[in-house]
Order: sequence, then C-alpha cells, then structure tokens
Amino acid sequence: MIIIQIKDNESVDRALKRFKKKFERTGVLKELRRRTFFQKPSITSRKLKQKAVYKLATYGQSNNE
Repeated sequence: MIIIQIKDNESVDRALKRFKKKFERTGVLKELRRRTFFQKPSITSRKLKQKAVYKLATYGQSNNE
C-alpha cells in the first residue's frame, strides 16, 4: 500500500503528483497490462533475446577500436 504524507502548506495537487510518481515506480500498472493476455514462454524468451541484441548493437559497441 502506498502512503503519502501531506506536508504542511502542501497543495493537494502536489501531493497527488507525488502519489502518481510513487505509484508509477511500483510497476503495478505495467504488471497489470502484462497480465491482460497470455504469452507463450518461447515468445517471451525470444523477445528478451531480441531486446538484448538491440541493446548490445546500440550501446554495447565502443568506438575505441
């Protein structure tokens, strides 16, 4: 459960903004969207491998050769 302490002289809008940020960091919404449909484990692992290859090609290569 997310708890936000409202500080003295803090507006409700500011507290709501802090709550939204904290909620986003927990990853609850991301997990909910991920669970809305079933994905085969083979597809999941394939996507992870593709993501790793992309990251390596984009960020992993150094230009010091």
